[in-house]
Amino acid sequence: MEEQSVTQVASSSVSKEAAKPDTVITVPADPRIPAPESTSRDFVWEGAGERIEYTATAGYIDVRSDTGSLIGKMFSVAYVAKVEEDAEPSDASASDIRISQRPVTFCYNGGPGSSSVPINLGGIGPVRVKTDGTNHLSLPATLEDNPYTVLRQSDLVFLDALGTGYSAIAEGVDPKTVWGIDGDADAFCRAIIGWLDANHRWGSPVYLFGESYGTIRNAVLMRLLGEKCVPVRGVVMLSALFDWVQVLPGEDLYFLGMLPTFAAAARYFGRTGTKVDEAKWFDDAMEFTEAVYAPALLRGDRLPAREKTAVAKKMSRLIGLPADLIERYNLRIDLDTFRRSLLADEGRVIGRLDMRFASAAPLPLQASTEFFAGEDAADDAVEPVWAAAFRAHLHSIGFAGAPIYLTQNYAVVNRSWKWDHEEPGIGESSPAPNVTYDIAVALKRNPTMRIAILGGRYDAATTYWNVVHDISCLFLPPELKERVEFKLYSCGHMAYVDEPTLEAMGKDMAEFYAK
Repeated sequence: MEEQSVTQVASSSVSKEAAKPDTVITVPADPRIPAPESTSRDFVWEGAGERIEYTATAGYIDVRSDTGSLIGKMFSVAYVAKVEEDAEPSDASASDIRISQRPVTFCYNGGPGSSSVPINLGGIGPVRVKTDGTNHLSLPATLEDNPYTVLRQSDLVFLDALGTGYSAIAEGVDPKTVWGIDGDADAFCRAIIGWLDANHRWGSPVYLFGESYGTIRNAVLMRLLGEKCVPVRGVVMLSALFDWVQVLPGEDLYFLGMLPTFAAAARYFGRTGTKVDEAKWFDDAMEFTEAVYAPALLRGDRLPAREKTAVAKKMSRLIGLPADLIERYNLRIDLDTFRRSLLADEGRVIGRLDMRFASAAPLPLQASTEFFAGEDAADDAVEPVWAAAFRAHLHSIGFAGAPIYLTQNYAVVNRSWKWDHEEPGIGESSPAPNVTYDIAVALKRNPTMRIAILGGRYDAATTYWNVVHDISCLFLPPELKERVEFKLYSCGHMAYVDEPTLEAMGKDMAEFYAK
């Protein structure tokens, strides 16, 4: 994998380089100089015979150090349901207790330079932009009450990482202290504690819902919150990435993770497997990866020529590329090659975030790998409309904000990111972190916690095989292993783009919170 692809593999979406704002927004270190005031408005959600009155609030959470100095202001959009009270109106203490016991879920996307717009207005918030399969959306956006919103189970707080959205780093604070695995998780930990305190919600069960890089954030954050005496009830990992080794160039784990996803895409476009059920085809590819492909890759050039040819032919039947091409690439087909090759005879390339999307191929002279990594039909089809609809949504709440909302700030945040991480119990910082160790430590410290790992067959940004493999290598005892559940859907990276998946996720989330 080329460098740019590696950098972007954990992104919830990829924008074109020319469109990325080269911007670092800061706020004055003096807290007496205010950011725009928070605003709230009451709304009603209705669906399937249910009705929820809720308050939407857009505003800032101060992120402060242990000594009280301002680190930054984290922008949030919160949706808090109005709970019917059993107590008499005069009994204020009983009322406060009743409200405080409703779960609250803190939600975010990845990037790491992405705001939380996709998971909010695209995914699990009470209002969503209606999608149209794999077709490209256009304005005006069609907004609807999200029939599968997690607001049915929990209040929701969507957070933008510092340096994204309207979130800003305080003047005098070095961005390097927050733009990294550990600094980012620390900032989110402080923001969550700040929100719980400001909203009198210390009695609420706390949930985390992260997508893409947000799952790396989740893994560290669930441990940090526990260390700050904030017990986490549940964690949702959507489109997860845990072990950074799997995205490094030339690593066998990368090629192993890609193969089942390639197989799913090849079947979807009718290049192979057309007579086999989608789920069985993917499961067979998962089995082939472990039983045949992995041993072949591990042998390198020690694999006899006859066996290499045989494996290439089997791979060809799975992923739809010519066996001689696969053999010539030493059984190692990278993502760019597959995206360019599968529909080359049609003059099209397929998506990365969701391989079911396709677009016209770049011109031959546009050979830049960095450029191609950012050309993703799955992103182009939805993200611009989400961004425009979100700005209108903020206005409906009454929050005007600032002129610049950094839906994505990859050019600054991603390229400044510090990937080193001090894994718990290891005793040293790793430049290629594996945050499953954080998950294991958090789960062992808090065995009442539950974790849901959600993935898509067509997600080539964070491949499903890898996350299953990563968790299996923790060797959790049975009583903890049963607290981790996996859900696999017929979707890509941003699962909620696919409306049948959104419905399935809604049912799974209802069951998850009920546990």
